[in-house]
Amino acid sequence: MIGHRVIVGTVVGAALVLAGCTGALQSPAPGAPLEVAARQFNMPTDLPPMKAFHAAARPAPERPNGQIATDFLDLVFELESGRSLPVLSRFEGPVSVRVVGARPQLLDAELDRLLARLREEAQIDISRVAGRQPASITLEVVPKRSLQALVPGAACFVAPNVSGWSEYRAKRNRPETDWTQLTTRRRMAVFIPGDVAPQEMRDCLHEEVAQALGPVNDLYRLSDSVFNDDNFHTVLTGFDMLILRAVYAPELHSGMSRETVAARLPEVLARLNPAGGTGTPTDRAPSPRAWKDAIETALAGGSPTSVRRAAATRAVDMARANGWHDTRLAFSLFALGRLNLGINSDLALAAFREAEAIYDSLPDTRLQAAHMGVQLAAHALSLGRGERAMAIVDKHLAAVQSAQNAALLATLLMIKAEALALLGRDAEAQLVRLDSLGWARYGFGSDDEVGARLMEIAAISPVNRS
Repeated sequence: MIGHRVIVGTVVGAALVLAGCTGALQSPAPGAPLEVAARQFNMPTDLPPMKAFHAAARPAPERPNGQIATDFLDLVFELESGRSLPVLSRFEGPVSVRVVGARPQLLDAELDRLLARLREEAQIDISRVAGRQPASITLEVVPKRSLQALVPGAACFVAPNVSGWSEYRAKRNRPETDWTQLTTRRRMAVFIPGDVAPQEMRDCLHEEVAQALGPVNDLYRLSDSVFNDDNFHTVLTGFDMLILRAVYAPELHSGMSRETVAARLPEVLARLNPAGGTGTPTDRAPSPRAWKDAIETALAGGSPTSVRRAAATRAVDMARANGWHDTRLAFSLFALGRLNLGINSDLALAAFREAEAIYDSLPDTRLQAAHMGVQLAAHALSLGRGERAMAIVDKHLAAVQSAQNAALLATLLMIKAEALALLGRDAEAQLVRLDSLGWARYGFGSDDEVGARLMEIAAISPVNRS
């Protein structure tokens, strides 16, 4: 068994084709020129330097400790497959991390920032060691093609009781790499690709190192966590740091049963998060398996699009039938909208609008609302409504910046630049566009990918459509 970050396309990764009655606007091949009618769009000869985020502590969750206790138990004592873990497992004593394999220099800087946050916010005694020294966690950089050849559908993953790629390949079907056999963590290996965009590397780093330390489950109900296969959050949140801090609380230790941990959690959470009140676990009915299956089918890249659209429709229908007006209905609508891009724009637009309204009505879901907003802003731009497009973008920029999602931030800024140009404010448009390119280099990676996204956004504006 492995814990892994799945490949799930978000609105940012999908084509922005919600363009009213104009139909699907296809992205040009990387580096190819865009045919424009009203003005010639030129890519800058030299892109601005890549921008990057600085480490920043996240606010503590505002939910009651009783809910957090239930989330803790489900994250720590269950696997993504649904199998139960018999005992709590964690590292006992200081945790060391080493990096092996060819990697870009940026990875070292991201790892240092992550470890600093883990020390400060989660109070975990964790530090780096030289690559040749034995370590608690071995972070190995593997080519993306090799990684997915072994574990299809995984962007990156973590495995127990191994210290490298070759050892994992030799032992991956043996009992020692079975999470259910763990009592105390002594050796963990994290495998991430080194030939992807900087943001994707960072996202993998955050989730997989966190899973090497603690939770190995993902829960769709969590709106403020990376431990959710919706992939909206990509860096560890205040909730995630609280969970990790609780895992390493002195009141707990490896080998404890779920019942014993549940009895001690109220004391632990009251001390770590006094604003959350009592930490007594509350009963929370799990989401029906049929809904999860529908969502997973809708998100699975290997199924025919018609099958995935039908699954998304079932997920929405089930959410409505159960009377849900929460993140599960909103996420079902997101999947439905995404799968109807370029096919049924009216349905996609309605789905994104309803999802955004739900996310706007809930606490801690401003980032999710921004993922809907990028499509709504693109739609407004396609209709020539520059002021409306800018208003939607400006509404979501702060949440996206705080969440450190450079790909989404760049896309929103590109839309804003085109909206400014549409309004004749060319000097402002150029400044915003240059700002977007710095974030795009971090979010999308290669110059070709950056150029393709910039051209795609430019093609949405009426002044650039032939």
